Amino acid sequence: MNEATEGAEAAAARAARAAGVEIREVTDLDGFVAVRRLYDGIWRPDPHSPLVTTELLRALSKSGGYVSGAYDAGGLVGACVGFFGAPADAALHSHIAGVSAAALGRGIGYALKLHQRAWALARGGSVVAWTFDPLVSRNAYFNVVKLAATAVEYLPNFYGDMHDGTNNGDDTDRLLTRWELRDPRVAAACAGQSSPGDAGAERARGAVVALGITAEGAPSAGTLEGERLLVAVPPDIAALRSTAPVLARQWRAALRDVLQPLLASGARVTGFDKVGWYILSSGRTTGPASLVQADELGCSHAL
Repeated sequence: MNEATEGAEAAAARAARAAGVEIREVTDLDGFVAVRRLYDGIWRPDPHSPLVTTELLRALSKSGGYVSGAYDAGGLVGACVGFFGAPADAALHSHIAGVSAAALGRGIGYALKLHQRAWALARGGSVVAWTFDPLVSRNAYFNVVKLAATAVEYLPNFYGDMHDGTNNGDDTDRLLTRWELRDPRVAAACAGQSSPGDAGAERARGAVVALGITAEGAPSAGTLEGERLLVAVPPDIAALRSTAPVLARQWRAALRDVLQPLLASGARVTGFDKVGWYILSSGRTTGPASLVQADELGCSHAL
């Protein structure tokens, strides 16, 4: 076992202890049934369109995919599912992860992801990729700050219509993220040394608002002309989908109009302020000697 894997396994064990759970691979039929039921309870999907099936979980596990569960004294409280993609065995796609509502706030999602990192490293993996809804502020903070994962591409309506208790028929726009497992920033985040963004400090240093938020909670278009950019998201998009669906759709369109072209043109997400701001570097400097530089960055999670 190499040093990176040993460190990852130690970090995963610490996170599991702190969350009060045991995390282990799921390999038996009863376990797969429990994972499916857990996900059904979290997302409340259309019965005719389940998120996963017991048979699929069985096949993924048997073929070398990743199916793990987080267990406490009451049983299964979280689970994560992934599969390897191209290039073979180097990149793991983390398809779906979730924690039961009764167990939220304990760090179980964090522990699951650290277990996944250690598992992938032990099998020669170098990257874990997944998607998340960029409008969900808590997931953006979790992915960008807590895990130091990097948003690389904006994917409009990626899954098509999902009529479940979470998406409520909204377009399923997603950010594709890459988790470079050996990156020092990732190792530091997994050791609990994350670096939260500070939109106020960025603004004081000259960052411009590319997408703001009005006093009424609506999106407000800004400017894309700046080296450092701030992009707002609403504090609770899930509540808006229930109480103000028109406003929720306005946020979806506004965020898409800003983030999709920025990321496509080489901008990168460098941080996230927990109050609801993405922090981006446009990849260019302002002024008469402006240069453009190429920057590389490196189902939705309910954690």
